[in-house]
Amino acid sequence: MMLLTVLVSCIQVSQSPSFSVSPDRPPTQYISFQDYLTQTKAYLTQNRAFISDDPAREIEVNMPFELRPSTEANTKRAILLVHGLGDSPYSFIDVAPILAEQGFVVRAILLAGHGTRPADLLWASERDWQKSIDQHVALLKKEFDEVWLGGFSTGANLVTSVAFEDESINGLLLYAPAFHPTSNLVRFSSFASYFIDWVDIDPEENIARYDSLTAQAAASYYATVESLNDELARHTFDRPAMLILSEADSVVDSQAVANTFHEKFTYEDSRLIWFGEPLHINDARVHVLNAKVPEMRVSSISHMGPLFSPMNPYYGEKGEYRHCNNGQGVEVSLCQNATQVWYSAYGYQEAGKLHARLTFNPHFNETKSQLSDFLR
Repeated sequence: MMLLTVLVSCIQVSQSPSFSVSPDRPPTQYISFQDYLTQTKAYLTQNRAFISDDPAREIEVNMPFELRPSTEANTKRAILLVHGLGDSPYSFIDVAPILAEQGFVVRAILLAGHGTRPADLLWASERDWQKSIDQHVALLKKEFDEVWLGGFSTGANLVTSVAFEDESINGLLLYAPAFHPTSNLVRFSSFASYFIDWVDIDPEENIARYDSLTAQAAASYYATVESLNDELARHTFDRPAMLILSEADSVVDSQAVANTFHEKFTYEDSRLIWFGEPLHINDARVHVLNAKVPEMRVSSISHMGPLFSPMNPYYGEKGEYRHCNNGQGVEVSLCQNATQVWYSAYGYQEAGKLHARLTFNPHFNETKSQLSDFLR
């Protein structure tokens, strides 16, 4: 029945440009980060399937970016940030200034298949993503003495694998690292990709990320899981790392990731920020923040929640985008039209409350303080 639903959905949306592959592939050869930005902007302009009446803004939101410290004297360290599956560099729009304040030159890149249209995830693979990261790391090493890596979800998997292989990487910053998925079905996505193109199709409404997902993309994500867990089985990570996790994350098995942090991330000053109930782990490096914040109508912290400030103009508490596809069996229009909603991780339900997906961090200032302290 699920397969039939997916196939029917494919037929229904086949006329939309979002579900046709772009005529061009993204740039893969560039001599500098500025060259990369120039080529990427031209590529997005030519290939993005626009979903709003403001194409320039859509390009801006999906563009890679660089942020430098306000005082650049003797700047010797940089960090490369890698977004998650279906996402964009906008994932780090509120994190980047924190890093720049700590003296980092911050670069956020756009992974292949992203920023244009969901159909481009039909061809992009983890090999494309890994190659791009390697190229940008090489550029950073030419300019800076100290290179860190950061990532969100699938991006966290990718950069952690790079750091295992490259001992010159100085440290990691990982938001919702997707080391262990909650669903066992994702391991079959590579097999499924031979028979179906799409595992989820939704109307494309979010200018900062895709709403739909291909089987190929799911398979590529799981390839990062397998590669990383092979490294984790054989090695520990003994350099600085900060992990930020939500107990209620519907995508990631957070408890398994927390156990991995405790057992495999051995650097004494590494840190885990945990949104939820106290962990049953005897590890002084774990810092717990309450996931329930009733004064902000927050019932639980979502997969993407820790990334964004409540003041973010798009995803924030009063932002223009309300994420109503939240797996609660209610009409999306009820959520969209409600004058007031609560916020939660995907699937959370509570009697008498209508929940949208949490798209901001109610503890953003505390998370910022923890991150700044860790980096110092």
